[in-house]
Amino acid sequence: MSASPSALDIASALVAFPSVTPADAGALPYLQRQLDAAGFTTKIVSFSAPGTPDIDNLWARFGTGAPNFAFAGHTDVVPPGDLALWRFAPFSGAVADGKLWGRGAADMKGGVAASVAAAIGFVSRGDFKGSISFLITGDEEGPAVNGTVKLLEWARAQGERFDHCVLGEPTSVARLGDTIKNGRRGSLTGRLRLIGKQGHVAYPHLADNPIRALAPVLDALHEPVLDEGTDDFDASNLEIVSVDVGNPATNVIPGEARLVFNIRFNDVWTPERLRAEIERRVAEAAAGARYDLSFDPTNAVAFLTARGAFTDLVARAIKDVTGREPRLSTSGGTSDARFIKDACPVVEMGLVGASMHGIDEHAAVEDLEALARIYERALELYFSPGE
Repeated sequence: MSASPSALDIASALVAFPSVTPADAGALPYLQRQLDAAGFTTKIVSFSAPGTPDIDNLWARFGTGAPNFAFAGHTDVVPPGDLALWRFAPFSGAVADGKLWGRGAADMKGGVAASVAAAIGFVSRGDFKGSISFLITGDEEGPAVNGTVKLLEWARAQGERFDHCVLGEPTSVARLGDTIKNGRRGSLTGRLRLIGKQGHVAYPHLADNPIRALAPVLDALHEPVLDEGTDDFDASNLEIVSVDVGNPATNVIPGEARLVFNIRFNDVWTPERLRAEIERRVAEAAAGARYDLSFDPTNAVAFLTARGAFTDLVARAIKDVTGREPRLSTSGGTSDARFIKDACPVVEMGLVGASMHGIDEHAAVEDLEALARIYERALELYFSPGE
């Protein structure tokens, strides 16, 4: 019998697939072959929606009983940028200086590889009471419309139920295992158009400059602060990301001013309540000015996996392997955990993320193998609770 593949073996192979969203480029079939060989039941399912690319997703399960422990992740990556700036070709899967180099090494092919290696190693030992599943998407870095959210719906329609999930996003900050994400803030984007009347700057009485209303609106969006944060969450923050009047001339009063803002909000707010609060502030600050205010649809709502037995189990697995005591955090951007939390309690725990989305993205080989041991230790503790 051949030896089980290592986390590095799997990660290096995955990095070599140029799976820039929405392309899969062979990444998911490769994982399917690895899991099939280990005795998992697997299926690649594709989802589509108008205006979005079709996306392949991988479901796998070993065992039929409860409890069902799931690993989740994504194999799609962001574009590599200027190839000339990379030390090694971004899709070569090169290993040098104790690191795996390439796009996705940290975010998050390395995490997927570690979970697959851990699960294969665990099931190869023999029987255990319960099941291990995988939910791997190719649509996390993109619109996230045809990925995990639909894969979960599909799985539920097949009668699948998940009891707990670890998502292998790169949550570690300085050292492997120093941080577990047990929640995330939500995200809401707003678009405001202040409407005036275009005219000549020398004849302002014949025009209406919408920029005059901009300053009070900006003040109202920022003050007072939305909230002070909670014991588990940082304060919600609103950031203006674009202001534009589309006016290249110096002698023309613009006809409109547009601004775009994004709010990362904690569980003090729902998207509905937050929209109402922003609408109220703009209405007061605009003081009779004409405007249009709209919000992009959002599937990113703040959530929290409460501290308890599951977070303690993952923390213990980290300590048993690394000796480190991780901290719980809800900081950072959104992830697919926002979908998984509707199916079961979920935490995120993975590699050091300092190089993710950057030139020369990399992951330490030592960390890849240690992460696989952490995941395998978590499985041991989960399926042998008295250990």
